[in-house]
Amino acid sequence: MITLNDARQQFIGHLQGRGRSSSTILAYGKDVEQLVDFLKAQGLEDPKSVSTEDLRSFMKKLSKESYTAKSISRKTNSTKTFFKYLRISNLLEADPAVGLEHPDFENKPPRILTKLEYRALRDAARGDIRMSAIIELLLQTGIRIGELSKLQLEDLRLTTDNPAIYVHPEEGSVERTIPLNKPALESLQKYIEIRPKTQSNQIPRPTTKALFITKTGRPLLVRNIRTAIDRYFRLAGIVGAKVNDLRHTWVARQLQSGLSLVMVSKLSGHKRVSTTERYLQYVPARTSEDKVRLEEL
Repeated sequence: MITLNDARQQFIGHLQGRGRSSSTILAYGKDVEQLVDFLKAQGLEDPKSVSTEDLRSFMKKLSKESYTAKSISRKTNSTKTFFKYLRISNLLEADPAVGLEHPDFENKPPRILTKLEYRALRDAARGDIRMSAIIELLLQTGIRIGELSKLQLEDLRLTTDNPAIYVHPEEGSVERTIPLNKPALESLQKYIEIRPKTQSNQIPRPTTKALFITKTGRPLLVRNIRTAIDRYFRLAGIVGAKVNDLRHTWVARQLQSGLSLVMVSKLSGHKRVSTTERYLQYVPARTSEDKVRLEEL
């Protein structure tokens, strides 16, 4: 007999084999592990002995433990995906998760910064050339903070008539080349001029090709970038904003300016155009879809 724990391990291997991102695999793994622990506590170790009512009992327990409806919906999705895999793999004859319902919850709209807000953020960081370049790049290209942290010097194309950056297809990210407008280009050029040398005369360190680095030449980590930007949000007096809101703002402004839905989706790295379409309800006015140049923020 294959146990639920064995099935969970096979499921994780299945996700890895399909090339799912490490964050996705980690999330599914934790959700299913929590479910398996609950079922084992009920004396259930054989996947074939699990009923729809058992799965509903798990979700009710989560609700009593003050999990939000959104979190429970995510765990419901993980549960459905897990049992669907078991059914397709012929480890089950019937899928007990088919009858499992998602809880109702309302998605919060994306936080889109006003012109006054993102200009205030710029002003707050103006004395920090490195962070100014980071903020400008996030705001003018819409790339994710994880993508920005992985940028290499060789990914920049600054000296041509069509300056751009190349984004690598890592951790579920879509490979793409994004044009750089004047504000992004100028902020990057200023940063490159003062970028620290990546090898110290006193403490030899391996040369790094990372674009954004510390004074000692080490790549700047996502958590460091996030902490610094959060600090500048506070200094600018911007309440309730997070780093990813710079990306939300870029998508919304490009759509509002008239850039085609397909182009915005491609440049933002969305895997589905439907993801980009969701922003349309938050765009107050939209010109005809014939614009080919990016909007400067």
